[in-house]
Amino acid sequence: MTPSESEWIVMEVFWESNMSLTSSEVIYKLPRGLDMTPKMVRVLISRLCQKGILGYTRDEKDSRLYHYVALKSKEECLRHKSKKFANSYFSGNQTSALASLIQSIALTDEQINELEEILEKSREKGRKR
Repeated sequence: MTPSESEWIVMEVFWESNMSLTSSEVIYKLPRGLDMTPKMVRVLISRLCQKGILGYTRDEKDSRLYHYVALKSKEECLRHKSKKFANSYFSGNQTSALASLIQSIALTDEQINELEEILEKSREKGRKR
């Protein structure tokens, strides 16, 4: 499953921290100015656990305290989100999705070179199969 936009903001805290966190620590580390109440953050954490994106353990000294940890990496979630996007808007055609994105923006020479390198690596992976 893929995190929603609000859940993604919460996950960014876990991915940047790269460690287990309590809900209070997550709330403290969220960017200032977000319109998220502590209760909402706890609901989002619960949903992320249900989706299997977060896991948790109970504190050994205080069983009311949970320590949450990311089970899915940002890269895994991005891959899933990209596939979901292609399926939703391009009938699963990832090439059309990629072409649409590239055509909708002006790329610098540096960005074009980076894309060419990515395409070459993809070509090499395809040859190895």
